[in-house]
Amino acid sequence: MQRAVSTYVYVKERLHPGLLDELVKAGTQAIEIFAARQHFDYANRKQHVREIADWFRSTGIPLNSVHAPLYADYEWGRTGAPPVNVASTDRAGRIEAMDEIKRALEIAEHIPYRFLVQHIGNPNESFDEKKFEAAMTSVEHLRAFAKPLGVRILVENIPNELSTPERLVEFIRTMHFDDIGVCFDCGHAHMMNGIPEAFETLKNHICSTHVHDNHKEKDSHLWPGEGSIDWKQTMELLRTAPLTPPLLLEIDGEEKKNPGEEVSATFRKLEDS
Repeated sequence: MQRAVSTYVYVKERLHPGLLDELVKAGTQAIEIFAARQHFDYANRKQHVREIADWFRSTGIPLNSVHAPLYADYEWGRTGAPPVNVASTDRAGRIEAMDEIKRALEIAEHIPYRFLVQHIGNPNESFDEKKFEAAMTSVEHLRAFAKPLGVRILVENIPNELSTPERLVEFIRTMHFDDIGVCFDCGHAHMMNGIPEAFETLKNHICSTHVHDNHKEKDSHLWPGEGSIDWKQTMELLRTAPLTPPLLLEIDGEEKKNPGEEVSATFRKLEDS
């Protein structure tokens, strides 16, 4: 499996080429950019996007994916900004959410990438048929916008009732689009009904992954081995995924700390599992 890392490990600071260099030195073969404006200002095409695009162009490292924005502000919702929610039943709010996600999709005009990872609803959100239908309308619209840019939409299993593995399969089948896939989040699956059950349900749709650990109570994005996930079992399962997704670490890193040693050690540990 290809070694990949999300820039979420640096989310508390501004993304710059030096940080990406550290990931490559640690053995990273592909990158996912976490689209949070305080980290990567995806709407600032003349400066920030160009700076990061130049790095990808000069290194040849592929941008595997972009994680869709969770908030549209520069404070990650701390000032009261609403979440970017494609399942909102408020039409105006949903349009604003789609407009924000389109700004992240337009990164592909400067840095080609394969997948946009999209949440359906917010954490712990309850199921509602109207929310589910709203999300399908949103994703259909985003898919149409993304396709000419060469980007596929991946929905992610997150801890809510709209994004259980069973609901995601229903979502994909109801939409009748064979290019909508899944980003399989190991930590989220562990918090819900467990990784084996979630993987069995989703495996034919898995195009990418989010690899992190927790103790089931909190979505803590720990390094694998620091929580209670059985990584030997998990790696055995991931290796059987038909579409051969990358092994993509999505870790909550420490500010101003180079994670290179942990990245290298984690890849070695997982590959030996």
